[in-house]
Amino acid sequence: MLTRTDLRSSRLGPRELAQALPRAALDVTTAQAAVAPLIEDVRSRGAAALRDAAERFDGVRPVHLRVPAQAIDQALGDLDPAVREALEMSIAHNRAGHAAQVPTERATQIVPGGTVAQRWVPVRRVGLYVPGGLAVYPSSVVMNAVAAQVAGVEQIALVSPPQAEFGGLPHPTILAACALLGLTEVYAVGGAQAIAMLAYGAHTQDDTDRADVEGEVLCQQVDVITGPGNVYVAAAKRAVMGVVGIDAEAGPTEIAVLADAGANPEYVAADLLSQAEHDPNAGSVLITDSPELADAVDAALERRLSTTRHRARAADALTGPQSGTVLVRNIDQAIEVADAYAAEHLEIHTADAPAVARRIRNAGAVFIGPYSPVPLGDYLAGSNHVLPTGGTARFAAGLSVMSFLKPVQLIEYNASALEAMTPALEVLARCEDLPAHGEAARARQG
Repeated sequence: MLTRTDLRSSRLGPRELAQALPRAALDVTTAQAAVAPLIEDVRSRGAAALRDAAERFDGVRPVHLRVPAQAIDQALGDLDPAVREALEMSIAHNRAGHAAQVPTERATQIVPGGTVAQRWVPVRRVGLYVPGGLAVYPSSVVMNAVAAQVAGVEQIALVSPPQAEFGGLPHPTILAACALLGLTEVYAVGGAQAIAMLAYGAHTQDDTDRADVEGEVLCQQVDVITGPGNVYVAAAKRAVMGVVGIDAEAGPTEIAVLADAGANPEYVAADLLSQAEHDPNAGSVLITDSPELADAVDAALERRLSTTRHRARAADALTGPQSGTVLVRNIDQAIEVADAYAAEHLEIHTADAPAVARRIRNAGAVFIGPYSPVPLGDYLAGSNHVLPTGGTARFAAGLSVMSFLKPVQLIEYNASALEAMTPALEVLARCEDLPAHGEAARARQG
């Protein structure tokens, strides 16, 4: 079922390997041309532009751009108790997992009387994007909000596309997740227009908006924007980067499974299918040194695909150019291929899986052994599921508290420490032909 790429006799380097592997295309550059006028329209017309964009792209003209508090409360009240319990478990697990990421301030004595301390400061205000599209993602509310809250962010604004089915509000399960997390600043705005609103702020249009906000401002500018979205959201994030910070330009979801002959083909097939059901462009890649396992996985995929709910989109994903099986000589080459692919999610189904996982350099998150499937990380593992896609795990990391923290150095020297440093400081200042630098230190010597 999966298209095969046989690399068993190849001796490709990392760059050539990356080019030979299945990969979804994400043309952010072309999408940028489409979103540029939309961003400018939001900057100039505020709420009016946001409503026009919602009518055009979402098929509904929201009455309220900022979701009224009573709608958030009602969504929680109407939530299925089993879903509420599962979301509360997800929130608790993610709080524990993210709390372990928070760095501590550390002071280092460089010389007697001279110290440098590293302080970690949360940004003041963030914007969180939660997509609509083919599925509902309350888990993305949890992943984004918990990381920001644990980091100590003071103000959180969340945006999610308006839904015609729900009267121009975001999906009620999204709103219920916001209520569980104590998020009250929620907007029925999606797409590139939501990114523009968060990056530049937006003014109100009429008394309908002013009923839910203070004064003439619908939404204030944020410092950082995080959260996944489609190619137009990614293009908008690229366009506003530098005005605000962003986490990443997320592309279609992807999974790679590194497996040997001892792997359970049913487990592997189930996990490949779990990501394929997200989107027709989702990538599912098997890396193995066992043709027999590859055959068994294909057979299991065929069986599972015939009964899965979203079989049409999953079939498109599994048979697309972004998915396939890569045959390798041995586990050493499998690790080279996995590092070249740099998967968003990487599962290890091999003998001594923990040791193999420690050899991986490039992956958004690594799931070790047969009982750590990617869906566990999507919801309840305590890790974050907002991860780098499209091979960017070579240089980027998943969302964490660090996405919302700034390191600030605190330098403190006393008089004697500065006096001891002044001769060397003056030498370096003269070397760079910046004599006033040296004079600034010498001026304190009396």
